[in-house]
Amino acid sequence: MPKITLKGSPVTLVGAEVRAGQKAPDFKVQKTDMSDYTLASGKGKVRILCAVPSLDTGVCDTETRRFNQEAAKLPGVEIVTISMDLPMAQKRWCGAAGVDKVITASDHREASFGRAYGCLVQGGPLDRFLARAVFVLGPENEIRYVEYVPEVSTEPDYAKALAAAGKR
Repeated sequence: MPKITLKGSPVTLVGAEVRAGQKAPDFKVQKTDMSDYTLASGKGKVRILCAVPSLDTGVCDTETRRFNQEAAKLPGVEIVTISMDLPMAQKRWCGAAGVDKVITASDHREASFGRAYGCLVQGGPLDRFLARAVFVLGPENEIRYVEYVPEVSTEPDYAKALAAAGKR
């Protein structure tokens, strides 16, 4: 598993670490309209899947707003931000933040995304939250790029994720 910290303290992750080149594992999360979003939901599209602890934190807010801006420049690329926030809270946050190009989805029911992608935190102050990570999937659900952000309180490498999404 990748070494992740929160303000310098180690964070324990559960689930399987994924790597570029492998097939993306399936998952089921809940969108703000309460419908399910699964791996099959976006088949045929390039996707950026962003795991964040909570949209109600400064770094997650900044990251999701940034990917929302970038989405306008990436036709045909779907960007999904996944957190443990409840769908109603995500919907409220998107409305207040003006985020309308990124899909937000909640892993609160089963933590299936967190377990399948190895970013579910176990223990400590972020117990059952998702660690910050970015996964880029190709149209056939192959993983093109993976970043487990080493320090949860920092932003991901946008340039690398966007470059991986831009490859056709």
